[in-house]
Amino acid sequence: MKYYKQVISILLFFYLLDFIPCFCQTGGTHTYDFLNLTNSARVAALGGKNISLNDSDLNLPFHNPALLTPQMDKNIVFNYVSYFADINYEYVSYAFDIKNTGTFALGMHYVDYGKFIAADQTGLITGNFYAAEYALNLFYSRAIDSSFHWGVNVKTIYSNLEHYNSTGIAADAGITYSTSDKLTTVAMVMKNLGMQITSYTGMYREPLPFEIQLGVTHKLSHAPFRFSFTAQNIQRYKLTYDLPDQSNTDNTDNTTTSQSNFGKFTDNLFRHIIAGVEFLPGKTIFFALAYNYQRRQELALADSPGSVGFSFGFGIRLKRFSISYGRATYHAAGGSDHFSFLLDLSKVYHR
Repeated sequence: MKYYKQVISILLFFYLLDFIPCFCQTGGTHTYDFLNLTNSARVAALGGKNISLNDSDLNLPFHNPALLTPQMDKNIVFNYVSYFADINYEYVSYAFDIKNTGTFALGMHYVDYGKFIAADQTGLITGNFYAAEYALNLFYSRAIDSSFHWGVNVKTIYSNLEHYNSTGIAADAGITYSTSDKLTTVAMVMKNLGMQITSYTGMYREPLPFEIQLGVTHKLSHAPFRFSFTAQNIQRYKLTYDLPDQSNTDNTDNTTTSQSNFGKFTDNLFRHIIAGVEFLPGKTIFFALAYNYQRRQELALADSPGSVGFSFGFGIRLKRFSISYGRATYHAAGGSDHFSFLLDLSKVYHR
């Protein structure tokens, strides 16, 4: 019982630290938003956020450090993402278990924004400049008992945008509960608790993108399907925004229609939820499909939404390694391609 009290106390402490700013933060008011970029192909295929998929995959602790388990000992993962406008980012992580102490992992998250043309205030081109951001992750996880796991991820951050530099520190804290049959996992995570140590200008320090997530994953006992539901940004009730005229415009006849109170409620509710499903025809392969309602509502074109908000992917896991691919559609202009490669070094060098 004392372990339960310790974990709950830690989570409540972190929550109270950010209680005040979490209600005043809206989009565009925080820094280091790259921390929320999904690098795992599997998680990208499941809608971009998943904190309850308990499947011994070293990609998963990036989203919930409590998912780091001893089964990941001596695993190494490499991720590559082809994003928009020549932006690419990578992630590499290695895990090791220390008996009677816990499981540790190191990870490096790196975003390359590419090369830009530099110009002065008159428009005269003066050369080129670059922009990149880095986060070094240190994970620790430990089992409370056969059902509960808790974990933390401490991140040191460095951002370089042209000649502007900034450093910061952040932490994720998570806990998971799995049923005895391992078919259902429930999880909670508080992400990006921390502060900007040095700002870009040396003056005002910007807040970090703090977020609380809840998740549940359930595998059907007699069918090859696993369902996941992730509730995002539960620290902030309202995720919608109001148009200046407080109405929706129909582009076909220029008429406006007001949304009912029930419609506003359901619209806001579904923006919090990401739903995904995996098809598992065997122990070594998976196919995933997900729907992110908020992404579709915010980024889809009104007259041509296409597949915005949907994501899919697949992967294969063999004895020594696994590979996976995920694609998420953000806009009619395209989406992001995610590639993951995991290697189990303990089996590569095992004789």
